[in-house]
Order: sequence, then structure tokens, then C-alpha cells
Amino acid sequence: MCDRSYPKKLAFQYLEDLKNEFEKANHSQIETVARPYAFIKFDTFIQKTRKLYLDTHTQRNLAKLNDDLYEVQQIMTRNVKEVLGVGEKLDQVSEMSSRLSSESRIYAHKAKDLSRQALIKKWAPVAIVLGVVLVLLFMRGYIWQ
Repeated sequence: MCDRSYPKKLAFQYLEDLKNEFEKANHSQIETVARPYAFIKFDTFIQKTRKLYLDTHTQRNLAKLNDDLYEVQQIMTRNVKEVLGVGEKLDQVSEMSSRLSSESRIYAHKAKDLSRQALIKKWAPVAIVLGVVLVLLFMRGYIWQ
């Protein structure tokens, strides 16, 4: 419908303007039309609007393009902020992960200590009794000889 070099945004804006004006002017008549050229008078609006959109360098068209560019810039800025926010969250997760890793090493060391203490508590009385018995047997054998 238009040259390849014509901005797509303006082409779609042109069609959107036509659609909106057509619906506004003829909304109640659309369903009841019986003859093929019932809306021929709408052609004058189409031609006026076409002239407005023909020159892409008019102030009106440049303003529309700038608005679209501003909107795209806002979206990109929001996306960059979200990506940076995700990056910060990743940094926090990385920090938490390193903290958990160091705490797990401390936990493993303490678990070994507790295991050793439990072993000592379990076998210390047995070792003391055996030691006393051995000392008594040794002394008995040493004294009786």
C-alpha cells in the first residue's frame, strides 16, 4: 500500500485514524447498508488524511514518530532496569550461596567434634574400667610375685 521506505508506524497510524473516524462517523449505519457505495462521502476524509500522511517530514508526522520513539525508549529503559534488578538479585543469591557454603563447612567441622565427643562419652567409662582392671591385675601380679 505504500513505499518500503515509508515508516511502518505512520502507515499503521494512518489506517488507525481512518478506522477510528469511519467508526465514529458511520457506526450506526454499518449494519444496515444495502448498496455498495453507501460510504462514498467518506472518501473526502480519506483523501485529506492521506495528504497529511504523505510527507513523512511534516511536523505532525514527526511528532507521532517521536512519540513512538519515546515510548520505545521508555520500554527499553524499563527493561534495562528490570535486567539490572535481576542482576542485583543474582548478586544477592551468589552472596547467600557463599555464606551458606562457609556455614556448611563450619557445620561439618562441628558435627565431627560432636561425633568425637559422643564417642568419648560412650567409650570413656568402659576404657576407665578396663584401665583400672588392668592396673589391678598388673599390681596383683607384681605384688604376688
